[in-house]
Amino acid sequence: MPILHFHLVEGQYGAEQHRRLLAESSRFFAEVLRCPLDRVRAFIHLYRPELVAVGGEIAGERRAPYFSFIVMEGRALDERQRLLAGFTDIVVAALGVDRAEVRGGIVPVLPENWSIGGVPGSVMRQSEIVARAAANAS
Repeated sequence: MPILHFHLVEGQYGAEQHRRLLAESSRFFAEVLRCPLDRVRAFIHLYRPELVAVGGEIAGERRAPYFSFIVMEGRALDERQRLLAGFTDIVVAALGVDRAEVRGGIVPVLPENWSIGGVPGSVMRQSEIVARAAANAS
């Protein structure tokens, strides 16, 4: 279920930087969540420079990378914080941006509100969800 989105200004980065961002972040996501890599989905959304504002001003050449990721509710706080820090590190390294300009956020989703092949995540991953909840309770 891990889904990751990067929002970038078009033309600021090259194809190799995009590839590195997607590959490294996908591997990191799978590692932290201890899930198979083939479950991870990562996307780059590109925006024309005139459609991005930073501090109320059109971004132009200013870097303003933003990421968001979806995880099922119940993930441990330390995992979520590790993802926030790790994705920021990957953005800084892959894109060569100033850490202070990177923004990121988590979108938690209830397992019953997520589907995998049309089947609710709460049904598909029942054993994983129960084990995760028990680990978080202890």
